[in-house]
Amino acid sequence: MILVLLGPPGAGKGTQAALLEKERSLVKLSTGDILRAAVAAGTELGRKAGDIMERGQLVPDDLVIGLIAERLDTGSGGNGFILDGFPRTLAQAEALDRLLKERGQQLDAVVEMRVDDEALVRRITGRFSCGSCGEGYHEDFKMPKVPGACDRCGSKEFVRRRDDNEEVVRQRLQAYHAQTEPLIAYYERQGKLKTVDGMADIKEVHQAIARALDGGVG
Repeated sequence: MILVLLGPPGAGKGTQAALLEKERSLVKLSTGDILRAAVAAGTELGRKAGDIMERGQLVPDDLVIGLIAERLDTGSGGNGFILDGFPRTLAQAEALDRLLKERGQQLDAVVEMRVDDEALVRRITGRFSCGSCGEGYHEDFKMPKVPGACDRCGSKEFVRRRDDNEEVVRQRLQAYHAQTEPLIAYYERQGKLKTVDGMADIKEVHQAIARALDGGVG
């Protein structure tokens, strides 16, 4: 199986990919991980990507596709792949289709995790974690049992990710709607799109994805 998870930043794609990876013996292909691995391995494409990233520039689509092709050609070690963070644009989706067709493969399904923008902003901006052990918390859903002290280690130091602020989150959502959301119609025309409610809790979302992939109602 080759699967793509679609959804804006913070929708929970990484969490669901990890569950699918374990449950269905799929291998998650994260473009970030692939880029870092190629750079570390010193492959020709990895060296090119590394030079571009060192200059603070975005890696071109053709180079990313080449790195994904390298990874596909090495074999999955599982029952297929979950693509995480790719494709993000129509041009990337079309390039991915061509790449898979050349290898006699195709996407089996594209799962859209649909979320509400305002709820997503609250979900992301409310996150914080223990500065000592990394235990995660949320202003609305999971505050420490003892105010000001970590449940796990008792530390009184808490931190937030720099990009978990409203301005950055809204910018990322705007980029998603402009660049990635058109993929929904693209894959719907191909009959591959499955849509689930990404605002439900983790277990419910996972069950909905399982139903969608197994031919039930998403």
